[in-house]
Amino acid sequence: MISSRRSPISLRARRRVAVAGTAGAAGAAGAAALTLTLLAGCGRGVGASAEAAQQGAIQIGPENIAIVTEGIVRSGPVISGTLAPIRDAQLRAQVGGSVLDIRAEQGQHVAAGQELAHIDAAGIRDAYLSARSAVSSAQTAADYAARQAQRYDTLSAAGAVSDRDRETVVQANAQAQAALSDARARLVAAQKQLDYTVVRAPFAGVVAERDVSAGDVVQPGTMMFSVVDPSVLQLQVSVPAEQIASVHVGQPVSFTLNGYGDRSFSGAVSRINPVADASTRQVQVYAAIPNPGNSLVAGLYATGRIVTDSSRGLVAPLAAIDTRNLRPVVERVRGGRVERRDVQLGLRDAQTDRVQIVAGVARGDTLLRGSAQAITPGAAIRVTAITDTTTAER
Repeated sequence: MISSRRSPISLRARRRVAVAGTAGAAGAAGAAALTLTLLAGCGRGVGASAEAAQQGAIQIGPENIAIVTEGIVRSGPVISGTLAPIRDAQLRAQVGGSVLDIRAEQGQHVAAGQELAHIDAAGIRDAYLSARSAVSSAQTAADYAARQAQRYDTLSAAGAVSDRDRETVVQANAQAQAALSDARARLVAAQKQLDYTVVRAPFAGVVAERDVSAGDVVQPGTMMFSVVDPSVLQLQVSVPAEQIASVHVGQPVSFTLNGYGDRSFSGAVSRINPVADASTRQVQVYAAIPNPGNSLVAGLYATGRIVTDSSRGLVAPLAAIDTRNLRPVVERVRGGRVERRDVQLGLRDAQTDRVQIVAGVARGDTLLRGSAQAITPGAAIRVTAITDTTTAER
């Protein structure tokens, strides 16, 4: 009769243990602890009590914690702007005519003085040849007039000619020399017009735009090519007036570009506009960006920071710092429980939302962030790991 009464108790105890392991409720955990005490004795009862306490801890996810790490915090004005080449030449037609051929395409590297296109020079070449003939004729007349003036100077000194005749020859010589100068000027102008029929690259670079094709008829001022020098680029940004005092020429600039992912680029402040914009009250700042290998593409949107100060030390997210009180505090997890710690902050990085912690925590400490900061100090905490099972349950 005794053994028959114990069997249902043992069966119910085993069932309670199973319920406590699966559900995790406080009542089931107590029943499981009592059953384990009856079966295993005092030693195993202590372990069951610890398990019950762990089951009663507040569970939070990994997104509600932050680990104190060591790193570099940078501060300075956050900037945004467009990357552009420092040297950008817009080549326009200097003479009118038909485009005979195109010798450069977009994206092609060109050398300084390289021919890019030819414009029909038939009429301009005729004008040049005419101007050169006029110079030859004017040179002949000027040489004859100079010899005549020298001859009359000799005769006048001997008293063989009158002063009036000498003055007439001298005046003719002056007119001949003036005509020669005019003819030479016309030849230079004709030569320039002839040179303008060949469109050349003003410096070594890359053809960014080609706006004409062979057979097009252009007029003076027609846009033909755009040539840029991609070896050195320029980032033009606006800095608020209240932050411009911390910006100086030579300070480093770090930024990212749209299309290059998280890859970071750097440069240095090269110029600061001495006059603020009248409408926005912001100051234009220019940064020179080296571009070895022409790996960067001009015209892309850039976001970054002018680094005015930097420091290495303990770093944590700003979301893990409670700054609502007079002194900043953090909620640190130590021994499975929450404790509140006063901290001393250093530099703040507004771009990455990180802050340097000078005192109050150690490297590797676990801090609560977000909604978990509302947990009462002293409460038991357990961080749940993200698994396929928990993801499916959610």
